[in-house]
Amino acid sequence: MTHTAILLIIVSAVIHAGWNLIGKKNEPSPAFFLIANMLGCMCLLPVALTHLKLIGLFPLQTWAFLAVTGIFQTVYFTGLAGAYRTGHLSVAYPLARSAPVIMVAGLNVLIGKVDQLSALSIIGMILIAVGALVLPVNGSKAWTFKDYLHVSSLFALMAAVGTVGYSMVDDTALRALRSAAGVGSSRITVTLIYALFEGLSSSFWLGACLLANKQDRRSFGGVLRRNVGSAALAGVGIFLAYSLILIAMGFSRNVSYVVAFRQLSIPLGALFGVFLLKEPCNACKSWGLAVMVVGLVLVGVG
Repeated sequence: MTHTAILLIIVSAVIHAGWNLIGKKNEPSPAFFLIANMLGCMCLLPVALTHLKLIGLFPLQTWAFLAVTGIFQTVYFTGLAGAYRTGHLSVAYPLARSAPVIMVAGLNVLIGKVDQLSALSIIGMILIAVGALVLPVNGSKAWTFKDYLHVSSLFALMAAVGTVGYSMVDDTALRALRSAAGVGSSRITVTLIYALFEGLSSSFWLGACLLANKQDRRSFGGVLRRNVGSAALAGVGIFLAYSLILIAMGFSRNVSYVVAFRQLSIPLGALFGVFLLKEPCNACKSWGLAVMVVGLVLVGVG
């Protein structure tokens, strides 16, 4: 990765851990993330309104990609909300963030891009996965398979699947979009406009799911009454953090590096949970996070 990509990802990681802390503290639900998504979109609206001609140059396949990535974003937010409702931020967040590293690397191997991954980065990704395996273990008893069957962990893995899906779709879509006639000359602008429509797509699919669930519909009104300010702040964080990642993808030769190194937010999110939310921190959690950090360094160097 280039120095530009690394800097963008570091800033994004801090912001990402921050908006997840807000989401955990304020009625984590699909309704909360729907409102956050809708309000966050407004940050990018001025960019689109001042570049309407550029939007007209978007190929038809870009809109298809946007529809698909919105579905994966919905899976991600639904899983994240469930994980935060039923478990600790210091466990659910690292799990949801680390699992995609191995998933994306595995997909790259399957599609024949393994030559783009260095030995150091592969070792780093393995260490991140090992740290994720240690993280949920209760240090007060023997290590058992039940440690991984907690509902919060399952929701976190659901969020991870969503992350893998939208990361792969977005990388493919943006590479094609940047090479399209008349579009590629405005890399950052195109990325921000794409992020706006991605947010609208995920809001559409989240809204459709919410309409189908009576409890989520009730939750929507509650968030509007009690936590709309927090949702707005989280929304700004969501779009700022991921817009930086989308831009960073343009400065990296393989999306696996971006997906892996952005997990720098893992120790930050865990520290927020332990020190700000007063969540317990046993030896397994500490060792798991330490191994993840080493893995992240190797990915960045590789």
